[in-house]
Amino acid sequence: MVSRKQRERHKVGRLGWLRAAVLGANDGLLSTASLIIGVASAATDHASILIAGVAALIAGAMSMAAGEYVSVSSQADSEKADLKREADELESDPKGEHTELARIYVDRGLDRALAGQVAGQLMEKDALKAHARDELGLSDDNQAKPLQAAMASAIAFALGAVPPLAVAIWAPRNLVVIVVGGTSLAVLVILGALGAKVGGAPILRAVVRVTFWGGFAMAVTAGVGRLFGTVV
Repeated sequence: MVSRKQRERHKVGRLGWLRAAVLGANDGLLSTASLIIGVASAATDHASILIAGVAALIAGAMSMAAGEYVSVSSQADSEKADLKREADELESDPKGEHTELARIYVDRGLDRALAGQVAGQLMEKDALKAHARDELGLSDDNQAKPLQAAMASAIAFALGAVPPLAVAIWAPRNLVVIVVGGTSLAVLVILGALGAKVGGAPILRAVVRVTFWGGFAMAVTAGVGRLFGTVV
């Protein structure tokens, strides 16, 4: 039977990607809503507003995917270089690497004799894996996966962009700014609360912060759109 403590530990292992998904959705929502509101404030026709919204969704998702892929690929390259360096050190100086690993366990609270035994047994089973995990902080769970990260970022952004785009499709032309703005703020409240809950932060503070800055961003783009619409 799985204990409550074990379930909580498993949940903690998912916090990283949950938080990234919430932030990606937040970016997709806010950027798409702001662009739609800005274009709508410029007094353009409904079709142009929808085209701008779709373009924002596609371009934003692709941009997020590309940026995440490049960033995580760089991280993966660094991890591979560290593992290669560690493998070379294990081959050239296994005794010194055993001492180094044992010292890590001593620093974590084991006595020297036990730390030496633990390091020896782990190195007998898989020396590189032991050093990767306990010296470099690398494991299968947190290993950089560029393609997975890129797809997750693109999907999260696209899902966040759906609400403002969906309401823009059905809202009357003269109500697009109000409906999209109101809907986006409501979804921002939900995302802010979810992100705070996932991260263990105060929910009210997070909701107020994300709602304020989201509203501010949409207000600025609305002002810019109205200004350029008037000039044109």
